Amino acid sequence: MSTTPVIEVERLNLTYGDFHAVKDLSFEVRPGELYALLGTNGAGKTTTLEVVEGHRRPTSGTVRVFGHSPAERRAVRPRMGVMLQESGFSPDLTVRESVGLVGRLTRRTDNVDRVLDLVDLTGRAGRKVSQLSGGEKRRLDFATAVYGTPELIFLDEPTTGLDIQSRDAVWTTVDRLRENGATIVLTTHYLEEAQQRADRIGLMHEGAFHREGTVSELTRTLPAVIRFSVPVPAPMLPVRADVAADGTVMVETFELQKDLHLLLGWAQDHAVELRDLAAGPTRLDDVFRAINS
Repeated sequence: MSTTPVIEVERLNLTYGDFHAVKDLSFEVRPGELYALLGTNGAGKTTTLEVVEGHRRPTSGTVRVFGHSPAERRAVRPRMGVMLQESGFSPDLTVRESVGLVGRLTRRTDNVDRVLDLVDLTGRAGRKVSQLSGGEKRRLDFATAVYGTPELIFLDEPTTGLDIQSRDAVWTTVDRLRENGATIVLTTHYLEEAQQRADRIGLMHEGAFHREGTVSELTRTLPAVIRFSVPVPAPMLPVRADVAADGTVMVETFELQKDLHLLLGWAQDHAVELRDLAAGPTRLDDVFRAINS
């Protein structure tokens, strides 16, 4: 597999009048990886993707997809699948017609029946878009993104409105596409999906990157937390901790295993019960909260 980045963004800026939506943003997406671009509403992630997808022109900066400007539609569009938050299909078209139309517009070839089966819409093939449920419309959005097995797929909130079974089916399909070499760019508010599946994550805040890296790299920037309660009064704790008047204890640590071992030994030696003991590493949602606090 080539090591040349599929997406290269260098010092991207996009402004609307006096509003600076994207500020001097630089990143790259490597072949075959799942890159998650995360941020709160208004962070600039959707605007960034719209530039990369070729739907908007940047105010300044350089964007390359497969080595081309996104504006070079004939070179880029057939190799790219896009699942928008809302695709805006004509309500009078059938499911089959909608998928076929997107295939013709993007100049990708595939078997419509194969794609409908892939997203479990075979039984809805002749139904009009206006007659679909919210979850079925989302699966139709996904079908048009993966039609033709594109090399690069953008998934903007792909599992919003889906039940658990449908979510699992989407990710099974994504896994299969990745096994065949596809590169995925994901935005989602379901942080557990990004934590479980992303190779690298870019966290945006107010139009700029706040942090970027693997899940492990991002979560290591914040301490792990140990929480428990002890009887009052209690012997002096063996680690630095915040102790409330009611005996509730919180320990923040970058050495979770070591400090937890010390606390358990201390409790054993002093016959102290650590009530409601909970301990765990920092999660991605903790990092996410930290950049927005």
